[in-house]
Formats: sequence, C-alpha cells, structure tokens
Amino acid sequence: MTGEVAPLGRGDEAAPPDGLRASHQDRDRVAELLRTAAGDGRLTAEELDERLEKALTARTYGELAALSRDLPAAPGFPAGGPAAEPKSLVRIDRRSGSAKRDGRWLVPQRIEVRVTSGHVKLDFTEAVITQSSLQIDADVSSGSLKLVTKPGIVVDTDDVAVRSGSVKVRAPWGPEVPVILQVQVSGKVGSGHITARPPRRNFWQWLLRHPGPYAPAAP
Repeated sequence: MTGEVAPLGRGDEAAPPDGLRASHQDRDRVAELLRTAAGDGRLTAEELDERLEKALTARTYGELAALSRDLPAAPGFPAGGPAAEPKSLVRIDRRSGSAKRDGRWLVPQRIEVRVTSGHVKLDFTEAVITQSSLQIDADVSSGSLKLVTKPGIVVDTDDVAVRSGSVKVRAPWGPEVPVILQVQVSGKVGSGHITARPPRRNFWQWLLRHPGPYAPAAP
C-alpha cells in the first residue's frame, strides 16, 4: 500500500552515539570544559578560541567529543554523553564545627551559607563546573567562610555588608587568564570572616621556597 511507512527492519539501524544530534546544553557544557582546561594551562588562548568556535557550531556528539578527547573529563561528564544537571540550590547551615566541599564536587547554580559559629570551606580547585556563574548568599555571624580558587575563577564580594568582621579576596593571576567561573557573593558578615584565595603552599614547597600551585610566573 502506498503512503505507508515500513517498520524498521534489520538493515535499518539507529544512528551511532557519535552521530546523535547535540543540544544547546551539550555545546555549553563542552565550552565550559574547554574554558576550565584553559584555566588549568592545558590549552593556549589561541587553542581555546579555535575550539570554542567549533564547539558552539557542533551538530553531533562526535564533533563535540573530538574537541575534548585530549583533555581529562570530569567524572560523570563524558564529552559525547548527556549532561548531568547541577542542583539549582544547595544550603549549608553550620552552627558549630566545620563543613566543606572539596575534590570532584558538582558546583550548583546557587549556594546559601549560614555560619553561626564554625567554618565552611568551598574548594574549587577540582570542582566540576558546568555553568559560567555561581551565586553565593552568605550570612556569617561568627566563624568563617573560605573559598579556595584557581586561575579563571573570579570572586566578587562587593555586595557583602561587613559589620565588624572582614572580607578578603586574593587572585594573583592576571586578566589574560580566561574566566571559567564568576562567583558573586552577597549577604552580610557580623564578627566573622569571608576569604577567597588560591591553595596555600604545602610544607615542602614552603621549605624549598617553591611557588604556590597557582603563583604567577616570573617575568
């Protein structure tokens, strides 16, 4: 009968995974992976620009995978697979003691931090970053909130109201480093502290007078 669509037979196979069409979210995710790699020093500025242009116009998973095949992918984020969704909100409430996020943790879209008395540490040096910005709403009555950063992570604390504590941001890398994550911190500090800085040198680096992990190169 004419006009009917024949069912799939043995010769009609689905497209291979590399041939499946990529979405806008897939392209954005690979673009963030490339920016992270550039911030880690794995790609030059020229390589980053070239690959970003190809990523934003890629049509299939295979084309995206080719752009990051020589880069270490974050666990759970294969370049040619579906993207994992970060949480829209994470709440951290510390009344005493300490809490931290470190290692390979998935950065959410927004974090609410309440520190009554204690310490909260957010270590971004190995974090999985899938979007270009993070909003942190902080209320530090006493104690501290510490952000451990790396090249490409920019922290803005202009919207933090300080009563008798302190807010300090240290970023030794220059403006030539591609921005991979913009962290906007807002809220208030009572008698506590908010700091943002690169990782400190370990004992042996200090003893041998080696520069820190992300110290700027000498001219």
